[in-house]
Amino acid sequence: MFHVTARSSRTLAGLAGFALVGLALTGCSAAATPTGDATDATSDAADGALTPVTVGVLAIAPSVAMQYGIDEGIFEEHGLDLTLQTGQGGAAMLPAVYAGSMDFAVGNPLSVMVAVDKGLEMQIVTGYSNSKAEGDDINGVVVRSDSGIESFADLENKTVSVNAVSTQGDLTIKESTAIDGGDPSLINFNEMPFPDMEAQLAASNTDAIWLPEPFLSKALASEDFTLIGYPNQQALPGLPTMVTFTSAKYAADNADTLAKFRDAVEETLALAEANPDDVRATLPAFMGMDAGVAENMKMETFDGEVQTDVLVDLGELMQKYAVVTTAPDVSALIAG
Repeated sequence: MFHVTARSSRTLAGLAGFALVGLALTGCSAAATPTGDATDATSDAADGALTPVTVGVLAIAPSVAMQYGIDEGIFEEHGLDLTLQTGQGGAAMLPAVYAGSMDFAVGNPLSVMVAVDKGLEMQIVTGYSNSKAEGDDINGVVVRSDSGIESFADLENKTVSVNAVSTQGDLTIKESTAIDGGDPSLINFNEMPFPDMEAQLAASNTDAIWLPEPFLSKALASEDFTLIGYPNQQALPGLPTMVTFTSAKYAADNADTLAKFRDAVEETLALAEANPDDVRATLPAFMGMDAGVAENMKMETFDGEVQTDVLVDLGELMQKYAVVTTAPDVSALIAG
Protein backbone atom coordinates (compact mmCIF):
# COMPACT_ATOMS: atom_id res chain seq x y z
CA MET A 1 0.00 0.00 0.00
CA PHE A 2 1.21 3.52 -0.78
CA HIS A 3 2.30 5.26 2.39
CA VAL A 4 1.15 8.90 2.64
CA THR A 5 4.12 10.91 3.94
CA ALA A 6 3.95 14.34 5.54
CA ARG A 7 4.91 15.89 2.21
CA SER A 8 2.25 13.95 0.28
CA SER A 9 -0.35 14.80 2.91
CA ARG A 10 0.36 18.49 2.35
CA THR A 11 0.09 17.96 -1.40
CA LEU A 12 -3.25 16.21 -1.06
CA ALA A 13 -4.56 18.92 1.21
CA GLY A 14 -3.47 21.57 -1.24
CA LEU A 15 -5.30 19.76 -4.01
CA ALA A 16 -8.62 19.61 -2.20
CA GLY A 17 -9.86 22.78 -3.84
CA PHE A 18 -8.52 21.61 -7.20
CA ALA A 19 -10.48 18.36 -6.92
CA LEU A 20 -13.68 20.17 -6.00
CA VAL A 21 -13.34 22.52 -8.95
CA GLY A 22 -12.75 19.55 -11.23
CA LEU A 23 -15.83 17.60 -10.18
CA ALA A 24 -17.74 19.02 -13.15
CA LEU A 25 -14.90 18.43 -15.58
CA THR A 26 -16.91 16.11 -17.76
CA GLY A 27 -20.37 16.94 -16.48
CA CYS A 28 -21.01 13.52 -14.97
CA SER A 29 -23.31 13.15 -12.01
CA ALA A 30 -22.80 9.57 -10.82
CA ALA A 31 -20.47 9.14 -7.88
CA ALA A 32 -18.87 6.41 -5.83
CA THR A 33 -16.66 6.67 -2.77
CA PRO A 34 -13.30 4.94 -3.28
CA THR A 35 -12.83 2.03 -0.92
CA GLY A 36 -10.03 -0.36 -0.12
CA ASP A 37 -6.27 -0.12 -0.49
CA ALA A 38 -4.09 0.01 -3.55
CA THR A 39 -3.33 -3.33 -5.17
CA ASP A 40 -0.02 -4.91 -4.25
CA ALA A 41 0.35 -6.50 -7.66
CA THR A 42 3.56 -8.34 -6.93
CA SER A 43 2.10 -10.22 -3.97
CA ASP A 44 -1.39 -10.88 -5.35
CA ALA A 45 -0.40 -12.24 -8.75
CA ALA A 46 0.99 -15.60 -7.61
CA ASP A 47 0.78 -19.01 -9.25
CA GLY A 48 -1.03 -17.73 -12.34
CA ALA A 49 -3.80 -16.03 -10.36
CA LEU A 50 -5.34 -12.90 -11.81
CA THR A 51 -4.02 -9.63 -10.40
CA PRO A 52 -6.84 -7.50 -8.95
CA VAL A 53 -6.79 -3.98 -10.38
CA THR A 54 -9.16 -1.10 -9.61
CA VAL A 55 -9.72 1.46 -12.36
CA GLY A 56 -11.56 4.73 -11.87
CA VAL A 57 -13.86 5.76 -14.71
CA LEU A 58 -16.28 8.60 -15.34
CA ALA A 59 -20.01 8.13 -15.90
CA ILE A 60 -19.72 9.23 -19.54
CA ALA A 61 -20.10 7.34 -22.80
CA PRO A 62 -16.42 6.82 -23.77
CA SER A 63 -15.78 4.98 -20.50
CA VAL A 64 -17.82 2.12 -21.95
CA ALA A 65 -14.75 0.89 -23.85
CA MET A 66 -13.32 -0.38 -20.55
CA GLN A 67 -16.47 -2.39 -19.88
CA TYR A 68 -16.31 -3.66 -23.46
CA GLY A 69 -12.77 -4.90 -22.84
CA ILE A 70 -13.89 -6.69 -19.68
CA ASP A 71 -16.84 -8.28 -21.47
CA GLU A 72 -14.55 -9.45 -24.28
CA GLY A 73 -12.22 -11.09 -21.76
CA ILE A 74 -9.22 -9.00 -22.82
CA PHE A 75 -8.11 -7.97 -19.35
CA GLU A 76 -8.47 -11.50 -18.04
CA GLU A 77 -6.34 -12.76 -20.95
CA HIS A 78 -3.65 -10.36 -19.78
CA GLY A 79 -3.81 -11.68 -16.22
CA LEU A 80 -5.90 -8.88 -14.72
CA ASP A 81 -9.09 -8.99 -12.68
CA LEU A 82 -10.43 -5.52 -13.45
CA THR A 83 -12.92 -3.67 -11.24
CA LEU A 84 -14.35 -0.39 -12.51
CA GLN A 85 -15.10 2.28 -9.92
CA THR A 86 -17.14 5.32 -10.89
CA GLY A 87 -15.75 8.68 -9.86
CA GLN A 88 -17.34 12.13 -9.82
CA GLY A 89 -14.82 13.73 -12.14
CA GLY A 90 -11.35 13.45 -13.57
CA ALA A 91 -9.85 15.85 -11.04
CA ALA A 92 -11.57 14.11 -8.13
CA MET A 93 -10.06 10.77 -9.14
CA LEU A 94 -6.49 12.09 -9.15
CA PRO A 95 -6.10 12.22 -5.34
CA ALA A 96 -7.70 8.75 -5.13
CA VAL A 97 -5.12 7.35 -7.54
CA TYR A 98 -2.33 9.22 -5.78
CA ALA A 99 -3.37 7.88 -2.37
CA GLY A 100 -3.75 4.34 -3.72
CA SER A 101 -7.49 3.69 -3.41
CA MET A 102 -7.55 3.41 -7.21
CA ASP A 103 -4.71 1.79 -9.14
CA PHE A 104 -5.43 3.47 -12.46
CA ALA A 105 -8.03 5.89 -13.81
CA VAL A 106 -9.37 7.14 -17.14
CA GLY A 107 -9.64 10.90 -17.32
CA ASN A 108 -8.86 14.18 -19.00
CA PRO A 109 -5.15 14.79 -19.73
CA LEU A 110 -5.51 18.46 -18.84
CA SER A 111 -6.41 17.49 -15.26
CA VAL A 112 -3.35 15.25 -15.05
CA MET A 113 -1.14 18.10 -16.23
CA VAL A 114 -2.67 20.53 -13.74
CA ALA A 115 -2.16 18.01 -10.94
CA VAL A 116 1.50 17.59 -11.83
CA ASP A 117 1.88 21.38 -11.96
CA LYS A 118 0.55 21.44 -8.39
CA GLY A 119 3.04 18.82 -7.20
CA LEU A 120 1.09 15.58 -7.57
CA GLU A 121 3.35 12.90 -9.05
CA MET A 122 1.20 11.28 -11.74
CA GLN A 123 2.01 9.49 -14.99
CA ILE A 124 0.08 8.85 -18.19
CA VAL A 125 -0.02 5.14 -19.07
CA THR A 126 -1.84 5.06 -22.43
CA GLY A 127 -3.94 7.18 -24.69
CA TYR A 128 -7.65 6.47 -24.63
CA SER A 129 -9.95 8.69 -26.71
CA ASN A 130 -9.42 11.60 -29.09
CA SER A 131 -11.68 14.18 -30.65
CA LYS A 132 -12.08 14.10 -34.42
CA ALA A 133 -9.42 15.98 -36.38
CA GLU A 134 -11.89 16.50 -39.24
CA GLY A 135 -15.56 15.99 -40.01
CA ASP A 136 -18.22 16.08 -37.29
CA ASP A 137 -16.50 16.41 -33.92
CA ILE A 138 -17.79 15.24 -30.56
CA ASN A 139 -18.13 18.67 -28.94
CA GLY A 140 -19.02 22.08 -30.30
CA VAL A 141 -20.26 25.59 -29.51
CA VAL A 142 -23.97 26.20 -30.08
CA VAL A 143 -25.87 29.52 -30.25
CA ARG A 144 -29.43 30.61 -30.91
CA SER A 145 -30.11 30.73 -34.64
CA ASP A 146 -31.27 34.37 -34.38
CA SER A 147 -28.33 35.51 -32.21
CA GLY A 148 -26.21 37.00 -34.97
CA ILE A 149 -23.22 35.04 -33.65
CA GLU A 150 -21.56 33.35 -36.61
CA SER A 151 -17.97 32.72 -35.54
CA PHE A 152 -15.77 32.38 -32.48
CA ALA A 153 -14.68 36.01 -32.95
CA ASP A 154 -18.31 37.04 -32.44
CA LEU A 155 -18.12 35.69 -28.87
CA GLU A 156 -16.40 38.89 -27.73
CA ASN A 157 -18.45 40.52 -24.95
CA LYS A 158 -20.76 37.50 -24.86
CA THR A 159 -21.44 34.94 -22.13
CA VAL A 160 -20.36 31.40 -22.95
CA SER A 161 -21.40 28.50 -20.72
CA VAL A 162 -19.05 25.59 -20.08
CA ASN A 163 -19.36 22.82 -17.53
CA ALA A 164 -16.21 23.99 -15.72
CA VAL A 165 -13.74 26.81 -16.27
CA SER A 166 -9.99 26.31 -16.84
CA THR A 167 -10.63 23.05 -18.65
CA GLN A 168 -10.59 21.95 -22.28
CA GLY A 169 -13.85 23.72 -23.09
CA ASP A 170 -12.96 27.33 -22.33
CA LEU A 171 -9.29 26.77 -23.22
CA THR A 172 -10.03 25.69 -26.81
CA ILE A 173 -12.77 28.33 -27.19
CA LYS A 174 -10.30 31.05 -26.18
CA GLU A 175 -7.73 29.84 -28.69
CA SER A 176 -10.35 29.43 -31.43
CA THR A 177 -11.45 33.02 -30.81
CA ALA A 178 -7.85 34.24 -31.06
CA ILE A 179 -7.37 32.30 -34.31
CA ASP A 180 -10.51 33.98 -35.68
CA GLY A 181 -9.05 37.38 -34.85
CA GLY A 182 -11.09 38.00 -31.72
CA ASP A 183 -10.01 38.89 -28.20
CA PRO A 184 -10.60 35.91 -25.89
CA SER A 185 -10.14 38.09 -22.80
CA LEU A 186 -13.47 39.74 -23.64
CA ILE A 187 -15.45 36.49 -23.35
CA ASN A 188 -17.39 35.98 -20.13
CA PHE A 189 -17.34 32.28 -19.19
CA ASN A 190 -19.74 30.82 -16.66
CA GLU A 191 -20.24 27.30 -15.35
CA MET A 192 -23.39 25.31 -16.04
CA PRO A 193 -24.24 21.58 -16.04
CA PHE A 194 -24.57 20.15 -19.53
CA PRO A 195 -28.19 19.00 -19.03
CA ASP A 196 -29.26 22.59 -18.22
CA MET A 197 -27.53 24.35 -21.09
CA GLU A 198 -30.06 23.97 -23.89
CA ALA A 199 -32.93 25.39 -21.83
CA GLN A 200 -30.81 28.27 -20.55
CA LEU A 201 -29.71 29.14 -24.09
CA ALA A 202 -33.32 29.08 -25.28
CA ALA A 203 -34.27 31.45 -22.44
CA SER A 204 -31.44 33.85 -23.44
CA ASN A 205 -29.75 33.39 -20.07
CA THR A 206 -26.51 32.69 -21.90
CA ASP A 207 -25.28 33.53 -25.40
CA ALA A 208 -23.47 30.30 -26.31
CA ILE A 209 -22.99 26.84 -24.87
CA TRP A 210 -20.21 24.28 -25.20
CA LEU A 211 -21.74 20.82 -25.57
CA PRO A 212 -20.35 17.29 -25.93
CA GLU A 213 -22.29 14.33 -27.25
CA PRO A 214 -25.08 13.32 -26.83
CA PHE A 215 -26.15 16.86 -25.81
CA LEU A 216 -24.69 18.37 -29.00
CA SER A 217 -26.75 16.29 -31.42
CA LYS A 218 -29.87 16.82 -29.34
CA ALA A 219 -29.50 20.62 -29.43
CA LEU A 220 -28.72 20.74 -33.14
CA ALA A 221 -31.85 18.73 -33.92
CA SER A 222 -33.79 21.95 -33.20
CA GLU A 223 -34.01 24.75 -35.77
CA ASP A 224 -33.73 27.20 -32.87
CA PHE A 225 -30.02 26.46 -32.47
CA THR A 226 -27.01 26.45 -34.74
CA LEU A 227 -23.38 25.36 -34.51
CA ILE A 228 -20.69 28.01 -34.87
CA GLY A 229 -17.79 25.56 -34.81
CA TYR A 230 -15.78 22.80 -33.21
CA PRO A 231 -13.20 24.42 -30.90
CA ASN A 232 -11.07 21.30 -30.56
CA GLN A 233 -10.64 21.09 -34.33
CA GLN A 234 -9.80 24.76 -34.65
CA ALA A 235 -7.42 24.97 -31.70
CA LEU A 236 -5.95 21.47 -31.35
CA PRO A 237 -7.13 19.00 -34.03
CA GLY A 238 -7.36 15.46 -32.68
CA LEU A 239 -7.12 16.65 -29.09
CA PRO A 240 -7.08 13.72 -26.63
CA THR A 241 -10.21 13.82 -24.53
CA MET A 242 -9.10 11.09 -22.11
CA VAL A 243 -5.99 9.09 -21.18
CA THR A 244 -5.28 6.39 -18.62
CA PHE A 245 -3.06 7.39 -15.73
CA THR A 246 -1.60 6.18 -12.46
CA SER A 247 0.67 7.48 -9.72
CA ALA A 248 4.43 7.53 -10.23
CA LYS A 249 4.69 5.46 -7.04
CA TYR A 250 2.38 2.73 -8.35
CA ALA A 251 4.14 2.67 -11.73
CA ALA A 252 7.54 2.21 -10.07
CA ASP A 253 6.36 -0.49 -7.66
CA ASN A 254 4.19 -2.48 -10.11
CA ALA A 255 6.07 -2.56 -13.42
CA ASP A 256 4.69 -5.96 -14.43
CA THR A 257 1.07 -4.99 -13.74
CA LEU A 258 1.62 -1.68 -15.50
CA ALA A 259 2.84 -3.49 -18.63
CA LYS A 260 -0.12 -5.89 -18.56
CA PHE A 261 -2.56 -3.03 -18.12
CA ARG A 262 -1.02 -1.05 -20.96
CA ASP A 263 -1.16 -4.02 -23.33
CA ALA A 264 -4.74 -4.85 -22.36
CA VAL A 265 -5.95 -1.25 -22.76
CA GLU A 266 -4.26 -0.89 -26.15
CA GLU A 267 -5.84 -4.15 -27.36
CA THR A 268 -9.23 -3.12 -25.96
CA LEU A 269 -9.20 0.27 -27.64
CA ALA A 270 -8.12 -1.13 -31.00
CA LEU A 271 -11.01 -3.62 -30.85
CA ALA A 272 -13.44 -0.90 -29.73
CA GLU A 273 -12.44 1.39 -32.59
CA ALA A 274 -12.86 -1.47 -35.08
CA ASN A 275 -16.28 -2.44 -33.70
CA PRO A 276 -18.17 0.77 -32.84
CA ASP A 277 -21.62 -0.84 -33.07
CA ASP A 278 -20.65 -3.44 -30.48
CA VAL A 279 -19.37 -0.68 -28.19
CA ARG A 280 -22.60 1.29 -28.57
CA ALA A 281 -24.57 -1.87 -27.77
CA THR A 282 -22.82 -1.95 -24.40
CA LEU A 283 -23.94 1.59 -23.50
CA PRO A 284 -27.55 0.95 -22.38
CA ALA A 285 -26.51 -1.44 -19.61
CA PHE A 286 -23.36 0.51 -18.75
CA MET A 287 -25.01 3.93 -18.44
CA GLY A 288 -28.72 3.22 -18.29
CA MET A 289 -28.98 4.94 -21.65
CA ASP A 290 -31.87 4.59 -24.06
CA ALA A 291 -30.94 2.05 -26.73
CA GLY A 292 -32.04 4.38 -29.53
CA VAL A 293 -29.82 7.18 -28.27
CA ALA A 294 -26.90 4.79 -27.84
CA GLU A 295 -27.29 3.38 -31.34
CA ASN A 296 -26.91 6.79 -32.99
CA MET A 297 -24.34 8.36 -30.68
CA LYS A 298 -21.18 9.87 -32.14
CA MET A 299 -18.14 8.45 -30.40
CA GLU A 300 -14.60 9.69 -29.98
CA THR A 301 -11.74 7.91 -31.72
CA PHE A 302 -10.43 5.17 -29.43
CA ASP A 303 -6.65 4.85 -29.56
CA GLY A 304 -4.18 3.60 -26.96
CA GLU A 305 -1.28 5.58 -28.38
CA VAL A 306 -0.39 8.67 -26.38
CA GLN A 307 -0.72 11.66 -28.71
CA THR A 308 2.44 13.30 -27.42
CA ASP A 309 2.67 16.09 -30.00
CA VAL A 310 -0.91 17.25 -29.37
CA LEU A 311 -0.41 17.07 -25.60
CA VAL A 312 2.69 19.27 -25.96
CA ASP A 313 0.55 21.81 -27.82
CA LEU A 314 -2.12 21.50 -25.13
CA GLY A 315 0.46 22.20 -22.44
CA GLU A 316 1.62 25.33 -24.26
CA LEU A 317 -1.98 26.57 -24.47
CA MET A 318 -2.45 25.86 -20.78
CA GLN A 319 0.54 28.06 -20.02
CA LYS A 320 -0.61 30.74 -22.49
CA TYR A 321 -3.96 31.06 -20.73
CA ALA A 322 -2.52 30.70 -17.21
CA VAL A 323 -4.04 27.29 -16.43
CA VAL A 324 -0.54 26.16 -15.33
CA THR A 325 2.52 28.14 -14.39
CA THR A 326 4.90 26.20 -16.63
CA ALA A 327 4.23 24.16 -19.75
CA PRO A 328 4.51 20.51 -18.66
CA ASP A 329 7.29 18.20 -19.82
CA VAL A 330 5.01 15.70 -21.56
CA SER A 331 7.76 13.14 -22.17
CA ALA A 332 8.41 13.01 -18.42
CA LEU A 333 4.70 12.36 -17.80
CA ILE A 334 4.65 9.09 -19.76
CA ALA A 335 5.04 5.97 -17.61
CA GLY A 336 8.08 3.89 -18.59
